[in-house]
Amino acid sequence: MLIFIKSVIKTILKNLLGLEVHLVRNMPPLAAKVALLQIVSSMREFEIDLILDVGANEGQFAAEIRGCGFAGNIVSFEPLSSAYEPLLKASSVDAKWNVYQRCALGDRDGEVEINMAKNSFSSSILPMLESHKRFAPESVYQGKERVALKTIDSAAGEILQSAHNPFLKIDTQGFEWQVLDGAIKSLPQVRGILVELSLIPLYEGQHLWREMIDRLEAEGFVLWAFLPEFSDQKRGRTLQVNGVFYRPK
Repeated sequence: MLIFIKSVIKTILKNLLGLEVHLVRNMPPLAAKVALLQIVSSMREFEIDLILDVGANEGQFAAEIRGCGFAGNIVSFEPLSSAYEPLLKASSVDAKWNVYQRCALGDRDGEVEINMAKNSFSSSILPMLESHKRFAPESVYQGKERVALKTIDSAAGEILQSAHNPFLKIDTQGFEWQVLDGAIKSLPQVRGILVELSLIPLYEGQHLWREMIDRLEAEGFVLWAFLPEFSDQKRGRTLQVNGVFYRPK
């Protein structure tokens, strides 16, 4: 039944919005659905009323999390011009889902060059390592694009003031550390975080899972859940997981 419902949701989103849904990278659909339901359950536990959707791509995460029962506000951030228009279209049918002006988020205000991946969602400001290309040939870079760069502090300071328990989702392909560096003032207001944790280097200069966990724990967050994200299915090796963190009540 869940698989049937998922198929119907995908068809509606595709036909009405032009939105192709990808729950989690190379995960079986049912396992991905369970992971999303777990995230929504944890948001309900901590009364999350706002999601900052950083690295929204075409709006897949926001649409999926809404479909799993999240009823609060969503503000999406996306730098790629090719993904931005589909993101605007996807959000247009949801009064509580807003899209910020096109920009990347990082550790300073200015401009930056982003590498555009063939599959779009693997695009990153950081150079991609051969390990990533080997595990996912469809993710190779095929161009660059210059885009405005902002910090969460400068872009979302006022947005955060409107929420009681905001949640920060970061999907920036190795650039997560820099996004956190740009949220020094904002992070104390954040109740929960969802962030990709790489077990091996996939992008040049990225910080790996142990460093990310240590940093967030030092900021007062507790690791709440590990959820699968990206794996080498041929060898049975996990390459990335999603880490869910919350400030204790």
